[in-house]
Amino acid sequence: MSSNPICAPATPLLPSAVALVRVSGVGLANALAPLLVLPEPRLASLRTLHWDGFRERALVLFFPGPASYTGEDVVEFQLHGNPRLVRRLLGHLATLGVRLAEPGEFTRRALLNGKQDLLATEALRDLIAAETDTQIRLAQARAGAQPDWIAKARGALAPWMARAEAAVDYGEDEGISLNLNDLMLELAPLRARFHVEQARARAARHLRDGLKLALVGRPNAGKSTLFNALAGEDRAIVTEIPGTTRDVLEVRCEWRGLPLRLFDTAGLRDTEDLVERLGMARVGPVLEAADLVLHLWPAQDPGLDPVIRDALAPFAGKTLEIRTFADVAAAPGVAIAAHLGDLDALEAALKDRLLGGLAPDACLGALATDRQGALLDDLAGQLDLLAGLPPGCPPELPASLLQGAWGLLARLTGEDRAESALDALFSGFCLGK
Repeated sequence: MSSNPICAPATPLLPSAVALVRVSGVGLANALAPLLVLPEPRLASLRTLHWDGFRERALVLFFPGPASYTGEDVVEFQLHGNPRLVRRLLGHLATLGVRLAEPGEFTRRALLNGKQDLLATEALRDLIAAETDTQIRLAQARAGAQPDWIAKARGALAPWMARAEAAVDYGEDEGISLNLNDLMLELAPLRARFHVEQARARAARHLRDGLKLALVGRPNAGKSTLFNALAGEDRAIVTEIPGTTRDVLEVRCEWRGLPLRLFDTAGLRDTEDLVERLGMARVGPVLEAADLVLHLWPAQDPGLDPVIRDALAPFAGKTLEIRTFADVAAAPGVAIAAHLGDLDALEAALKDRLLGGLAPDACLGALATDRQGALLDDLAGQLDLLAGLPPGCPPELPASLLQGAWGLLARLTGEDRAESALDALFSGFCLGK
């Protein structure tokens, strides 16, 4: 990546008291000389900036590279938060050879210059995008040092890689062999740790993205009541008149430490009402996208409506039966009374089905992105294959699997990175970050 100077607003272009403009590059003292003389490093200094008829008093900070966020020279301007004024400054910087940064380019330079690793960079992106307290805490827990199990995995794999490669290269001449029983006995704790981290990663991905829950049932099954109870506010109309909900309602919220994406759907039944039927037609795509379909079934109902049974048949693997109005009649399974706030059984069921029984706090520090999860699955798969090798197999097989595991660890931390993967990552960043 070029080290030519870049700039971007680090605050939104909205009327505000203060706006922050960030510049990064090599040799900024020369590049910015027509505009100002840079202050002493890390000393906030008031400077008067003159350009194109403008006169602006700005607080300026200078961070010489490599001891800066990007590893290059970094200058930050704190000026009055008039969006037009900020745009004019950015335009003048362009005349000095400082181009507007691409999304995430500051952080991309920090990564490529060794100022932070790929896992921390992904955590930063998640922190910026977090919408709930739990999601913020999950991202913050991953933003520091690498998980300790990664270093331990390298320590466990390295000596066995050396032995396996020696057996391949010099086995016949030097009589070097590889004992698979000893290998798997020593790597058994690492293999078990990979599987633990897989479970934590699956739960963490659900928390990072928000648990997508679709509420389905017959009219007056208590869907809107539960929707409002989970959302913590009256978002859906609740009446005794069947068919009140005609469209899909969506809300993002946090309930008992669980980030939720809730979808309240139209009641499923045979009806001649055109608007109600249009609402029911929109239920299918919502069920397809949901992590879990909550089928709300009043405890007093003697049996399941055939219309609902047929509609939910394709989603049987991700449907959770919820018996509503548990205060009116006893019912087996997950029974709730949302109008009374009796939702403990639902909380336990959600954690069991989507978090594998883990509490949100147990997921702190776990890998959480799709990329990380896929690599972790491959890592666990490599050791599973290694454990399944027959005694007496050629040393090339375990050597290949050990090298594959080592390479996956390098890809996980970003030491072996592909430009396409970085492009996908930084496209989700904002300007100035």
